[in-house]
Amino acid sequence: MSVQESFDKFAKESKRVLRVARKPDSEEYFNFAKVTGIGIILIGVIGFVIVMIGQLIGL
Repeated sequence: MSVQESFDKFAKESKRVLRVARKPDSEEYFNFAKVTGIGIILIGVIGFVIVMIGQLIGL
């Protein structure tokens, strides 16, 4: 497959994705934000617990 064919295939697939894509409504956006916030908090709590365990066992 030549570079030109690869580029043409990529452009065609990109156009298809952009045709199907849409802007999320406010409810969908809020759900994404909520899930992202919960994930950030969860990762922070896990990191905090790991640091506290390390402090308690003297690492």
